[in-house]
Amino acid sequence: MSGIWLAIVGMIVFALGYRYYSKFVAEKIYRLDPNYVTPAHRYKDGVDFVPTNKYVLWGHHFTSVAGAAPIVGPAIAVYWGWGPAFLWVILGTVFAAGVHDFGTLVLSVRNKGQSVGTLANTLIGKQAKILFLFIILILVLMVNAVFAWVISNLFIKFPASVFPVFIQIPLAIWIGYAVYKRKANMLVPSIIALAVMYFAAVISSKVPALQIDIVRYFGGAENTVMFGLNGVSMAFFVWILVLMVYCYIASTLPVWKLLQPRDYINSHQLVVGLFILYAGLLLTQPEITAPLTNPDATDVSWFPLLFITIACGAISGFHGLVSSGTSSKQLDKETDARFVGYLGAVGEGALALIAIIAVVTFFGSAGEFKETYSSFAAANGGGLGAFIGGASKLATGLLIPADIAATIVSVIVVSFAATTLDTSVRLMRYIISELGMEYKVKALTKTHVATSVAVVASAALVLLPKGPNGFGSGGYLLWPLFGTSNQLLAGISLLLISIWLKRQGRNFLVTFIPMVFLLVMTIWAMVQQVVFQWSGYGTSDANWLLFILGGVILVFALWIILVAFSALSKKDNPTNINHNM
Repeated sequence: MSGIWLAIVGMIVFALGYRYYSKFVAEKIYRLDPNYVTPAHRYKDGVDFVPTNKYVLWGHHFTSVAGAAPIVGPAIAVYWGWGPAFLWVILGTVFAAGVHDFGTLVLSVRNKGQSVGTLANTLIGKQAKILFLFIILILVLMVNAVFAWVISNLFIKFPASVFPVFIQIPLAIWIGYAVYKRKANMLVPSIIALAVMYFAAVISSKVPALQIDIVRYFGGAENTVMFGLNGVSMAFFVWILVLMVYCYIASTLPVWKLLQPRDYINSHQLVVGLFILYAGLLLTQPEITAPLTNPDATDVSWFPLLFITIACGAISGFHGLVSSGTSSKQLDKETDARFVGYLGAVGEGALALIAIIAVVTFFGSAGEFKETYSSFAAANGGGLGAFIGGASKLATGLLIPADIAATIVSVIVVSFAATTLDTSVRLMRYIISELGMEYKVKALTKTHVATSVAVVASAALVLLPKGPNGFGSGGYLLWPLFGTSNQLLAGISLLLISIWLKRQGRNFLVTFIPMVFLLVMTIWAMVQQVVFQWSGYGTSDANWLLFILGGVILVFALWIILVAFSALSKKDNPTNINHNM
């Protein structure tokens, strides 16, 4: 079967979901008010609260949530066959991710732009808020470690991608000043910036001098540099330090100086990237060589692990953090929330869909697929590489040379991952500051102190743990816990939205049903991992890092869920409900 049929079916479902289902949710459930004064206007400060055109904000939101995860997760999950992964992506996007991302954005806008962690205090009590903030803190810490690990490894594997990625930073700063100081239009400068980036990708693919290959600078992979580290490990260390310095600066600058213009460039890059891949798919019409279901995948069951392996691309708790943490502070009109929140989820679903298609059409035969995906561990190790190979193959359908296509694809992946990374560090700063205020630790409420704690902790988590990948195995080790924590957060966020809707006297089933499904699948998977895998109780060796972090998150989550369900079951007194929320 041609891979194009998966794209056709998926796009039809996405289009119907946005046209009809999101409209129903906007008008009948969330009841958007075009005259509501959003926090961006009410608390305008020029730093975090900045009224923003919905297309620019969609660009920021979309690229912040569309990191490497909607590529890596699906690329791993096709281990069980393309059928389960395909269904979860298209149905999860329409009925779970869309209402979640849209809902957390609206809930935050109606509550002074507060994050979902802070909103837990309003909806279910102070104790739940503190527990929720700690879960979120652990999650964003893992996001920082995982995405820094992904970017560093891609820089090492594809050194031609470094120059075009870094040239984007001064271009974005130039656009920020042009738009917000000189009131210029952002569209034309951002397209020019994107053209410059891709020109840089082309020439760096062909000119070795422009390829920033730190491994080569250190004398090669086998050469011992210092502290017993070889060229690869030392290059990884250098890139982590560079990324942390970048995150520190990017997450403390006003959003208009770097975050918004860079994300707007990346939104065009994502559109261009998706066009290249889908157009390449249309022109090449490659055959699917991976199985619909994989009967040889017996080491790990797809049920329930599929629903945590594909997080971003179907539903992701991190999206709720972006919606309530940054996007809600920039929403110009409440009615823009449907476009920004729901359509942002649809865009990420389209990315996850093409990731599936790229991987399952990459291999020459079913035998080659099964050789690469011989086990779940092998899928974890080779999924991203299979996507880049498959995406490059699709791009050659537009007569793009394979080496240039590989560089462009890696630039796209790195750009999205970097966007998520510095947004996550900014969110971590907010959470650390909130906890500092809660526990009266005044130093933690300071921007630069909170940011310093965030970047140092993130660097330590990715660099220090020992694992199968040697130095810097933290990101690799944390990936399984990232998925479960992410989905738990999404389930709890849906629970908070359900409580809010119930107190408004509205139909809360649109969020309650996906919430129940997600929490059941995630807690089931997490108990399997914490109790029977990471503890060493089963056949696997103990992994104390994942066991401790996973155990803490699981206990906190169950605690919050019990308190939240108690709040949900209470009969509310209509006179005590704020209908303006």
